This record gives sequence, C-alpha cells and structure tokens, in this order.
Amino acid sequence: MASSGWTAADIPDQRGRIAVVTGANSGVGFETARMLAERGARVVLACRDTGKAAAACDAIRATAPDADLRTVRMDLADAASVRTAAAVLDEEFDHIDLVINNAGAAFGKLSLVDGVDRTFVTNQLGPFAFTGLLLHRVTAAPAGRIVTVTSGGHEMGRLLLDDLGFAKSRYRRWRAYTQTKLANVLFAAELQRRLAAAGTPAISVAAHPGAAATEFGRNSGGAMRVASAPPVRWLLAPLVNTAAEGALPTLRAAVDPQVRGGDLYGPAGPHGIKGRPERVEAAAVARDEGAGAMLWERCEQLTGVRYPLP
Repeated sequence: MASSGWTAADIPDQRGRIAVVTGANSGVGFETARMLAERGARVVLACRDTGKAAAACDAIRATAPDADLRTVRMDLADAASVRTAAAVLDEEFDHIDLVINNAGAAFGKLSLVDGVDRTFVTNQLGPFAFTGLLLHRVTAAPAGRIVTVTSGGHEMGRLLLDDLGFAKSRYRRWRAYTQTKLANVLFAAELQRRLAAAGTPAISVAAHPGAAATEFGRNSGGAMRVASAPPVRWLLAPLVNTAAEGALPTLRAAVDPQVRGGDLYGPAGPHGIKGRPERVEAAAVARDEGAGAMLWERCEQLTGVRYPLP
C-alpha cells in the first residue's frame, strides 16, 4: 500500500483520555507513552522495573512538563503481579480509554513458568490476563481500544498449543518468539469478534513496528542480541525505523478515528520493515478463526481469566 504520510502531527488531542502502556520505560513503548502524554493523555506506564519507569516519566516531562503520568509495577511473566497491577488500576479508574499491550521479550534460552515457555507467558498469557482483568474499564469508556503490539515475524509463526513448554520439540528462540507474535494477532482478532458480538463500542486492533532501532533483542541471544548492541544498531540505523517511527503504527492504531476493529497497522515500506504506518494485511495463518478460538480457550485455561463478555 502507498504511504499516506501519517505522522506524529496527526495524533488528535488526547486531553481527557486515559491510556495504559505496558513496557513503556524504553524503546517503542516509551515513545508511545511520550507522544500520548504530549497530546494531553493521562498515561500509566506499566513496567516491571519501577526505577526505569520513574526515569522514563522524568524524560517525558522534559518535553511535556505538564504531563499527567503515573507508574504501576507489573511483570507480565508473574500472574500475581499482573493481577495486582490490574486491581490497582481498576480501583483508581472508572474507565480506561486505551490499553496498549506493548511489552514483550524474546529469551535466548528456554525458561519455564509453571511449565510454559517464558516468552509465551510474557508476550501472550500476561497481556491476555491483563486485558481481561481491565476489560470492563475499557468497555466503560465511550470508545475504548485495546492495541496489541505484534511483529512482522508473525507470518513465520506456528502455534504449538500442546507443547508450550517445548517438551516435545527442540527450543529455538526464533520459533518461540514468532509463535507468540502469531498468537498476538490471533488474540487481537478473536477479541474483536467477541467485542463485536457483545455489541460494545470498544474495539481491538493490532500493530507492529517493523524493524526499529531499540534494545529489544538484548535478552534473546544470537543475531537479535548482536543487532541490538549499540555499535551494530548505529550501523543499521539508516535501514530501520527509529524508536519514535516504530511507535507510529501503534499510535495510529490507538488514536486514528478511521481505524476499525480487527485492523492491523504497520510500516508501509517494502517487507513491512520501514515506512509510515498504514493498514496492512495479516498473514493468512493469522486470519484462521478456528486457531483464534483454540488459542483463546488455551489462554483461559492457563491464566484462569474469563472475559466479562456475554
């Protein structure tokens, strides 16, 4: 698709809106939180490291002195932490306009959380639970949105719902990661179907940043870790988006009035690597409604979270 030239200047006034951004202390999440705050939104930075979250708030106030910010601690790989964070926000707000599931990770070695690969727990189960626990606050907003951040790598993903601990197959970091990114798109689409069936005005949308110059791969090992190291990242910079550019698909998915439930936004350039944000087509494997329903059921089983939808 040709680029429409959508930029940060197209973000509408966000005054009066409440946005929760996970993993907002650095990279694409930080830029997402910063630009929303600069447009007047009240932004909650939900992060595992409260010190880094506080530093991120200070950095945002450098460009938006009047920014309305708060932090909440949440480790997506810890079910108790997710429930506690959701309970804190549920108590504080009577509605939430935006839940942006940005946080994610790619671990180089297999690490299990209650028998499930930590990458899957962090990237899919944690966001599934967090969104479900706050959904009644999102549906209480006039036009609530849930934005799930995925990756262009979702097209290479393969769901192994009967082997989420890699007991039957060899663990490979890229296989583990792309599985979760496929799950993210399937989840966003299945959530949209359920919201539409319930007749709520809230919508579910997905976005991916393309290739962005961030420290995302520092925990993954292999080529991703090398590419995230400062010297290589600087060399690759002309070929990829900056973190701020990488945040634009998420921001467009979150605030553009033209967005429709079930849409996926990403860079419009070749191979979805770099470029202005546009609505893009999810891979065929991510449009499988049966797979979305099976994933949903598995997430319910593993998290114990049931969404408050009829």
